[in-house]
Amino acid sequence: MSHQAKKRFGQNFLVDQQIIGDIVRAIRPEANDNMVEIGPGLGALTRPLLKQLNQLHVVEIDRDIIARLKTDYPQDKLIIHEGDALKFDLAQLPSPLRIVGNLPYNISSPLLFHFSDYATHITDMHFMLQNEVVERMVAEPSTPAYGRLSVMLQYRFYMEKLLDVPPESFRPAPKVHSAIVRMIPLPQKEIVVQNEKIYSAVVGAAFGQRRKTLRNTLRPLLSEEALAQLGIDTQLRAENLSFMDFAKIANWLSSQPINP
Repeated sequence: MSHQAKKRFGQNFLVDQQIIGDIVRAIRPEANDNMVEIGPGLGALTRPLLKQLNQLHVVEIDRDIIARLKTDYPQDKLIIHEGDALKFDLAQLPSPLRIVGNLPYNISSPLLFHFSDYATHITDMHFMLQNEVVERMVAEPSTPAYGRLSVMLQYRFYMEKLLDVPPESFRPAPKVHSAIVRMIPLPQKEIVVQNEKIYSAVVGAAFGQRRKTLRNTLRPLLSEEALAQLGIDTQLRAENLSFMDFAKIANWLSSQPINP
């Protein structure tokens, strides 16, 4: 039974067997792992993963694909969760959890932030994403790819780009290049941000007008004098600061009597 890729679900199915093998080797599944695959699609990763796992959870929204999965795999080995991954409560699955998937590129950033909320339940994550997104995730300060996504993920995860994946590895072929990224949550004791809400507000303000200096973008949150006391050059732009710098600002704000 053939399946027509659906644009509304951002479906591009991986078909390159060499790449599939490389991804599974990078994941290194072990029989007793608590693993969940986001968007299994036509089973490019599902099938080889199940050869090494006792059980695999999958989250899928496409009813046609769900019907295929129920037919193609033993239901005691493949546990299907029907619905939107953006709304799925990962805490209901056994932990520590390993997450894998070829994420829909049109909602990849919201998905990454959604999964981040469950970092304390997660051992690691391996995702196929648009290469441009992966480059932004792992970018260093003062480089073109560095931005809000970099800062919002780097304080919580160790991240590494593992593989480049060309468009011809998919059917239908996307118009962009893809890549595999590994994300490992940092131990709670190593997370330097004291208040995530304030940290997010600082980062959002700084990158909201990224061509302006911090003196201007952060003025609603703290004074130029306060920035100077923290050792932050007010003439720099958001792209010049590391996540540690943003954490320093946010932690100072969280210590003040009135928070933003």
